[in-house]
Amino acid sequence: MKANPPPCGPALLHQTPAGPIVIVENGAAVTHVFFRRLMQPEHVEWKETPLLRRTARQLDEYFQGTRRTFDVPLSPQGTEFEQTVWRALQTIPHGETRSYGDIARQIGRPSACRAVGHANNQNPIGIIIPCHRVIGASGKLTGYAGGLTIKQYLLELEQGAVAPFMLFPDAERMLWDIPAGS
Repeated sequence: MKANPPPCGPALLHQTPAGPIVIVENGAAVTHVFFRRLMQPEHVEWKETPLLRRTARQLDEYFQGTRRTFDVPLSPQGTEFEQTVWRALQTIPHGETRSYGDIARQIGRPSACRAVGHANNQNPIGIIIPCHRVIGASGKLTGYAGGLTIKQYLLELEQGAVAPFMLFPDAERMLWDIPAGS
């Protein structure tokens, strides 16, 4: 299986307290969820579908602190190892964290901490597959595609340490113009 193909299919640009998020689906399942500032997808069809609306609604509930798990169908594309890591990430309870070593041991590959980190970085469905819940062995926050500020915000939100708020008050300006008819 090809690792991490570019987003392709129906897509929705959705505003969240952490900034604009792009949600992409393939007609049956969500394939990508990522912060807009990380990538401007070229091969998507900007339109709302029932699945995209449902996913956006669940993300809103997550940011409001009322949703702890997601129940939308997912179809992340990656290597067999990445898929194994992503399944393990989905077992980390809301509000908790695990180290890369914890995940490596959980999947039966205790010496594969770096490979787990790479798979974590390749996760195409951020927040829903909670790669933000993985931290360094020392308990320190380490890399997150959305940035460490967003990672810390997500963890604090889940732990009830912060009330839901707009992390980026001017996030509306972070939205790009979607060409008419797209």
